[in-house]
Amino acid sequence: MVFDPCLVRSSAGDGSEIVRVGHPLLDAFLVLVAARCRPNTVLASAFDLKVFFSIVGKDPVEVDTADVLAFIAAQRAPRRGATVVRIEDGERGLAGRTIKRRLATIAGLYEYLLVRGDTPVVRNPVPRGLALRRDGGRVVRGVPLIRAPRTLPRVIDPEEANLFLAALRTHRDRAMAEAMLLGGLRRCEVLGLRLADMRPGEKRLFIAEGKGGHQRVVPISARFLTTLASYLDGERPQGIETDRVFVVLKGRRRGLPLTAAGLDEIVSGARRRAGIDHLTCHQLRHTCFTRLREAGMALEAIQAQAGHRSIESTRIYLHLANDWLAGEYRRASEAIDAQTLAGD
Repeated sequence: MVFDPCLVRSSAGDGSEIVRVGHPLLDAFLVLVAARCRPNTVLASAFDLKVFFSIVGKDPVEVDTADVLAFIAAQRAPRRGATVVRIEDGERGLAGRTIKRRLATIAGLYEYLLVRGDTPVVRNPVPRGLALRRDGGRVVRGVPLIRAPRTLPRVIDPEEANLFLAALRTHRDRAMAEAMLLGGLRRCEVLGLRLADMRPGEKRLFIAEGKGGHQRVVPISARFLTTLASYLDGERPQGIETDRVFVVLKGRRRGLPLTAAGLDEIVSGARRRAGIDHLTCHQLRHTCFTRLREAGMALEAIQAQAGHRSIESTRIYLHLANDWLAGEYRRASEAIDAQTLAGD
């Protein structure tokens, strides 16, 4: 059986979204994902399934490892000509991180089918890695299928940050930008803020919709709270039904919660007016934590502020904080020089 995968999004009776790709096994897997993960993860998983089976062109129960390897080759193929590469990682095809995510989705699908036990699938066609050697007849796996380089995220300098904030046209827009730039909130966390989450007396915010469904309470700058108060007092429409903090101010959607696309459009417009070549919401978040690390904030405190589950995700800001690294090097170098002179 060959099917034509098609990603379809529809609304359920309770207001949630249903995502399907048109095959009973895949759709059942997406139901499981929806029960465990956030809506963005469900949508990304559905898109990964659509891409994979569009390229492989087989029914899920007929896929083998050769199909997976052929899929990897197709994803690594040049996208814009053989001589065009991305500066950040030197790749010609899709980014390694994207391919790894898609393989993880496919591997998860087949683990699900194996657990069900009611399909012809008897093994997962996605290999965990390439065999490195045989140890006493046992295959030792040590080489990952895809190597994803760990690149440093971009940050903006204080002058660019000031130009960007000055280019924002409303207190609402400035408050959202300051939540990311001064508090390190993710885009989804900014849009998910509700009026009850504001704790101005404590100078804190309750993050109810963090990544992976994790909640946390974080301190926030008084500067943000001042901008927020100006927005709530003078710009936010009165008498609207939603308790979301940030809403649309004009047009037919006035008073409805602002969407991710709307926030991206606000950031892009201000970036262009400020004359900044590249700027995203996540870049504002990276800039926040880099500045906090440069100011001497402990890495464990940054981890808590960022909502990282692992300290390894936070260590990247050690590399971004140039002043901190330069200071550590200078102190070590001076100590080495002092020992050398003492030896002479």
